[in-house]
Amino acid sequence: MAAARPISDSTAPLTIETSMPFTAHIVDPPSRDVATTPAELVAFFRDMSLMRRMEIAADSLYKAKLIRGFCHLYDGQEAVTVGMEAAITRKDSIITAYRDHCIYLSRGGDLVTAFAELMGRQVGCSRGKGGSMHFYKKDANFYGGHGIVGAQVPLGCGLAFAQKYRKEDSVSFALYGDGAANQGQLFEALNISALWKLPAILVCENNHYGMGTAEWRAAKSPSYYKRGDYVPGLKVDGMDVLAVKQACKFAKEHAIANGPIVLEMDTYRYHGHSMSDPGSTYRTRDEISGVRQERDPIERVRKLLLAHDLATPAELKDMEKEIRKEVDTAIAKAKESPMPDVSELFTNVYVKGFGVESFGADRKELRATLP
Repeated sequence: MAAARPISDSTAPLTIETSMPFTAHIVDPPSRDVATTPAELVAFFRDMSLMRRMEIAADSLYKAKLIRGFCHLYDGQEAVTVGMEAAITRKDSIITAYRDHCIYLSRGGDLVTAFAELMGRQVGCSRGKGGSMHFYKKDANFYGGHGIVGAQVPLGCGLAFAQKYRKEDSVSFALYGDGAANQGQLFEALNISALWKLPAILVCENNHYGMGTAEWRAAKSPSYYKRGDYVPGLKVDGMDVLAVKQACKFAKEHAIANGPIVLEMDTYRYHGHSMSDPGSTYRTRDEISGVRQERDPIERVRKLLLAHDLATPAELKDMEKEIRKEVDTAIAKAKESPMPDVSELFTNVYVKGFGVESFGADRKELRATLP
């Protein structure tokens, strides 16, 4: 009996057509034919499956009260960050809103520091002080999640300004949702980015609901890729990881040569806006299950792997089992990390170590002296 063929790790070129054509605004769209490899498709499946499992585990940890405060899950939208990362390098900058866990992973973050941050532990990526909304990885040019709606977009354009000023051959991606797309600061930042031809890429992750408000209730024109007016735009199937990769590669080349561009990623979140939102009062369960059945980004890649005989159903199931174990192990390690010391309340507020003194017989009373 012949030995079972392992999952393909071939780097032989493979060309696959995107699920839908790109829709463009004052720019010629990229080709629908996307260059990839069997190894890349397997990596896409694994990375998105890992992110999905992490978010499902975060849901359980929140319900167990091990994660407190705000928590916004990304399951359903994994193709956006995985496809984006496949098209760029770590020299490129990314800044996003508060739905940031999976983007942290795609930038090279690990599960232990992710879960530790969610649970407010010392080894978290923001030392347990940022929580769900404030992941950060400066060494990978990930400038974090931001809790103020839309405020990350001007910061992302500022990162692009720095890149142009330093004559770096890199770009900045500023991600925001359809709920933030009507913010005035977004248009101010886009205007000056266009004037100065900054390498800024504004990415609207359109999951069709700003909290519980449907896009058509909040926006007179929900064609977000056209919102730049004088700035080119591209509408992308954000549930197709290959389409996202192609669009981001195209956008990077455009932004370096010509200045800003707007990408609208047509995507969907399976969970509610946050943990306090059941996600079923403003949309039907049939709508959610329909998207899962027809457009799920992981299932699309699974079908590609099977259709091209790059893996068997059993091999992919085994991979998913290993991912579950990996997530469970990371949670256990994250739980071992202690909570931050009380003295951390006074750090990272002003200049490092500024004005903090210990008092009392046991030196446990802390006071901060302001200038």
